[in-house]
Amino acid sequence: MRYTLVISAPEPAQGQVSQEAMAEMQGLMGDYAAALHAAGVLVAAEMLRPADTTTTVTRRHGKVEIQDGPFADTKEALAGVFVLDVPDLDAALAWAERHPVTSYGTVEVRPSAVSVVDGTWVPAG
Repeated sequence: MRYTLVISAPEPAQGQVSQEAMAEMQGLMGDYAAALHAAGVLVAAEMLRPADTTTTVTRRHGKVEIQDGPFADTKEALAGVFVLDVPDLDAALAWAERHPVTSYGTVEVRPSAVSVVDGTWVPAG
């Protein structure tokens, strides 16, 4: 069963996090991704650039609107996603507990409803 780990975290201001702290977190994230890969459960992962690099596209009343910036102004921003293929929720939660972002952010675990596999939508199962 596929689960998505939705990563949310406060976005620090430029220069607020030391280079040493950034390097440490990058190492932890690399180790985490390597462990997921070695276990054969990693489908995909993306860590996102800061929310101020976002462009939002909506269609309202037949008109497309393109705007700079995120849709919502929140304390925590969407920072990334990890898609896992694991046997059950307990396994997904065990991987979420190990995610380095839990030390300063949030990991939301959400089961997939459908997935694109080899170019075709497939119901989760």
